Amino acid sequence: MTKTHILGFPRIGAHRELKKALEAYWKGGISQDELLEAGKKIRQTNWEIQANAGLDFITVGDFSFYDHILDISTSLGVVPKRYEHIKGNSVDLNTIFSMARGQAPRKEDTQALAMTKWFNTNYHYMVPEFDREEQFILSNNKLLDEVKEAQELGYTVKPVLVSPLTYLWLGKENDESFNKLELLPRLIKAYNKILHKLVELNISYLQIDEPILALELPPEWEEAFLKAYTQLNFASLKPILTTYFDDITDNLALIKHLPVTGLHIDICSAPKQLVKVANEWPKDKILSVGIINGRNVWKNDLSKSLYTLTQLKDKFADNLWIASSCSLLHSPVDLENETKLDPVIKNWLSFAIQKISEIALLGKGINLGEKIIQQELLANQKAIESRQVSELIHNPKVQEKIKTISGDIDQRTSNFQQRINKQASKLKLPLFPTTTIGSFPQTSSIRKIRQDFKAGRIDYLEYERTIKKEIGQAIHIQEQLGLDVLVHGEAERNDMVEYFSESLNGFVFTQNGWVQSYGSRCVKPPIIYGDISRSKPITVEWTAYAQSLTSKKVKGMLTGPVTILAWSFVRDDQAYKDTALQIALALRDEVKDLENKGINIIQIDEPAFREALPLKQKDWQQYLNWAVYAFKVTSSGVEDSTQIHTHMCYSSFNDIIEAIAKLDADVITIETSRGNLELLKAFKGFNYPNQIGPGVYDIHSPRIPKQEEIIDQIEQILKYIPKEKLWINPDCGLKTRNWQEVEAALYNMQTAAQKLRGKYLTR
Repeated sequence: MTKTHILGFPRIGAHRELKKALEAYWKGGISQDELLEAGKKIRQTNWEIQANAGLDFITVGDFSFYDHILDISTSLGVVPKRYEHIKGNSVDLNTIFSMARGQAPRKEDTQALAMTKWFNTNYHYMVPEFDREEQFILSNNKLLDEVKEAQELGYTVKPVLVSPLTYLWLGKENDESFNKLELLPRLIKAYNKILHKLVELNISYLQIDEPILALELPPEWEEAFLKAYTQLNFASLKPILTTYFDDITDNLALIKHLPVTGLHIDICSAPKQLVKVANEWPKDKILSVGIINGRNVWKNDLSKSLYTLTQLKDKFADNLWIASSCSLLHSPVDLENETKLDPVIKNWLSFAIQKISEIALLGKGINLGEKIIQQELLANQKAIESRQVSELIHNPKVQEKIKTISGDIDQRTSNFQQRINKQASKLKLPLFPTTTIGSFPQTSSIRKIRQDFKAGRIDYLEYERTIKKEIGQAIHIQEQLGLDVLVHGEAERNDMVEYFSESLNGFVFTQNGWVQSYGSRCVKPPIIYGDISRSKPITVEWTAYAQSLTSKKVKGMLTGPVTILAWSFVRDDQAYKDTALQIALALRDEVKDLENKGINIIQIDEPAFREALPLKQKDWQQYLNWAVYAFKVTSSGVEDSTQIHTHMCYSSFNDIIEAIAKLDADVITIETSRGNLELLKAFKGFNYPNQIGPGVYDIHSPRIPKQEEIIDQIEQILKYIPKEKLWINPDCGLKTRNWQEVEAALYNMQTAAQKLRGKYLTR
């Protein structure tokens, strides 16, 4: 019989139970036992959902209290010395949180691990740090304990384990004098101990995740695959080599030589690979087909999928498995929690629980025949056709606006050097100008006033009065601190993407469509269902009000077109570049309205610019062409004297630095504090022409940086960036911090900048 399974399930809980438990524990509101019990309840609920849907395997090992890559590090004892862990001892939960956040109960504050994006998704993982002498000593039994827990409940378990090669690839060397591949033999020995323990637990199938096989691997890594899989002792385990996020056919010849029982491919991200894989993969091995999209929210066309699977069944027979394309970690949990969605649009959607039902239904259709699911197929086809013909999707005015675009719409009037001189004359900023990235703490009172207004419990006048009070407080604090360029604080904004989307046509929003971004941080991506346009100004009122309160310059704050696209669930009936251009045109109007209100510094954030890059370099240029164009369409309608900023974070810029320069933003701010300033090497080597604000402290950790730390950080930055080009700012927005942390950290940042002005003005 064809088997059904998923690659992973959301770990946050249907109502963000994990987030609430984590934050309560960190604040001392619950005990560690209570936190562990909350995690256990979520795990067991997730397993029950899979079992009740009729999946053949229950996926175990996908749950984490913070991040699954961090879990591997701590399971293997890969704990940097600064966390004062004794090698060979069990790594406790507070050490895990200290590594993730730089702070944990009963632990001294310290620098957290670097955090970066999981391939081309908006999920963040904690980057492993490897020493030359790394020993990889098993330091907890998390995976094994969860396998036992599921087995005791009577489930047929399929553990998931990120492979040693992918794990090594994702980490970084603490010492550039060695190659992390040198650690592979020791790492394999540790993995073999885990495999042995899984054998002892009578596990049959093992999902071994190898997402790096969707990349263009260097020759030494291809060779490492052959060596590693020869040395991995699977014994009686049946490993299913699991790939996702892109096409693996370039590496198919390599994969065919690996001693594995089966292969999983993602035909949602890369549908064209199916023909080649189906033709060349041995029919006596399992082929798991990821046909239900784990990264988007649209209903699967079940009839179309059933036809595809039927063709595969003829060749692979019982070796055909049906699955999600990737882990459902990237999907909201349950569509049934959405009680306010337009019922027409809701009927087009599918969240994690519904996707599991789609997988189970396809398995039933393949195994028992199409007639057995005829009623479900008819209902599904009706929903698919309803979306295709809906008048909600297409807006003739938007299409006409695109047709009338002029050829120079993406060009500023003058080059950077001419612009920056005009800006310097108008803005009159000091050496090392200080600013923040935009947001200030989202306090409970701010969240409540937004909720009350949204629910109709207060009118607009009361809402406006309260938000203006918050803006006034933010301006006052910044003036007291002495910052040079101020922000209004974004008290009116729930999320940097959702807020803008709520004011644009073509978007719809969920109540509970939460997705984990990292740790306890969850986001609620909007859904792009149709053509996009702006019906009225979005940020102008609040920014102009903030500017009226101060003689200092206030930045206008916008989210850029690529990030809105990347952090939304996007319509799949037109090219991404076309949707990005629609967003850009809407935002261009917003930028010009800000300028007309006297806002002379406008920041257009693009933190997802690098994240959205295709995984394969051969596909980059096509993406970069339209991504750069969309940004420049957004930003290029202003006068030379208006300064355009952009912000990017958690990105390796070395390989796309030319494209970043082509954005032609007057100032770029970037995250650097967790990465030991490694990103700045790209800007120095390229001789980046415009101004730069590398983050001088980590906002994702609650610890407050000392003035001496920030001064040292700036001094290090000055080795890469000329003083005339340098801005001083935190790594990112401050919405997740509290005011006590923010004021103390910004005071130290501002004082450090002032001290260094005195030093460098005389040079």
